[in-house]
Parts: sequence; C-alpha cells; structure tokens
Amino acid sequence: MIDLHTHSLLSDGLLLPSELVRRAQVNGYSVIAITDHVDSSNIDFILPRLIKVAGDLNKYWSDKIKVIPGVEITHPPVELIPELINYACSQGSVLVVVHGESPVEPVIEGTNRAAVEAGCNILAHPGWIDDSLASLAKERGVALEITARTGHQNANRHIYEVGKRNGALLVFNSDAHSPDDLLNKLQVEAILEKSLNLDTEQIEEIENNSLNLAKRFI
Repeated sequence: MIDLHTHSLLSDGLLLPSELVRRAQVNGYSVIAITDHVDSSNIDFILPRLIKVAGDLNKYWSDKIKVIPGVEITHPPVELIPELINYACSQGSVLVVVHGESPVEPVIEGTNRAAVEAGCNILAHPGWIDDSLASLAKERGVALEITARTGHQNANRHIYEVGKRNGALLVFNSDAHSPDDLLNKLQVEAILEKSLNLDTEQIEEIENNSLNLAKRFI
C-alpha cells in the first residue's frame, strides 16, 4: 500500500501529520507522502515543517512505514508553477504534486501543461487530458494520477485510457483529507476493478509505478 497524495491539518486535512501517518500504517500502508496544499503564500512555511516531521517519523517508525515530505501546488497563476516546483525541489528529497485541471474545480486552463513542462512528479486529477499532454508526461517522467477523491474521480477512466495509450506513468492515490479517506487494500482494488474494469495485471502495474516513484524519495 503506497499513497503519494495526502493532506494534514497544515493545509485542509483534519489530522496532524503524526496521526495521519499512524492511521495509514494501521490501514496497511508501507509508504505515505504528505503533500499539503501550497502556493507562493505558504510554501516556505509548510514545506520545512513537513520535512521536519517526516524526518522525525522516519527516525522512529521507518521499520513500519516510510514518510515522504511533499507539496501539492494548488491554483497558482500558471506563470508561477515552474518557480514553485523549483523551490520545492531545492529543499531536498521532496515529492512535488501539482493540482491538475480537475473536472470539478475552476483550475486555470494551462495548469496541466505548465506542471508537466516544469517536471513535477505527479499531476493530480488532471481531468480531460489529451494525447499530446499524456505523451509529454511520458517524455518528462511525470506520473498521471488516478484518484479516489469524489468528483475528481469523474475523469479517471479517461485519464487511464489516454495515459495508457501514450505510455505515461499512471499512479493511484487517495487524496486523503480525513481518516475515512485512508483506504485499505480491498478498497483500492475495488475502485480499480469496478470503476475502471482493470484486471490484476493492470492493477499491479499501477502499484509498481507508485513503488518505483516512491523509491526515488526513500
């Protein structure tokens, strides 16, 4: 169980990072990334604190669960996305997610392309992507997210089909904001099997993509 997109109360989640990680561990997670929402107003406040708590938790709990500090760059002006990605990457081994053009939020058009061109690690819930963006994501090594988050998940099937057709990396994340959002393995498999009609081999491929991405940070 690997989840590379979650939120603590440092942004709009409900749990302290330590409780979020503990609950994830009890649910069977082996790796979790805490990727709180940031823009230019708070990235220099949020990120050092996530780096610190991830270091503390890895010091004492790494035999149970690995913690990756990260950010989700959310709704900034498109022109700022490369600068914010570069800042996050300059702080060390940090996972950089960009809040993509979800079908249920007014994300600025062009956000997806700017994020991929600037080389974020994961483009979260990118909505109605086209072949050119998926092809660019493959070229830049940017993973496209399949999500469990209500509303954002409306485009999951489209993202999977376009991403797969163009050879892009596909990962599955919960986008958890509350304890109830943290999934167990049966729930993950049910979402991927029932909503996307994926077979065991296809699910394993998505899981391996998450594992290989996580290994870059742990």
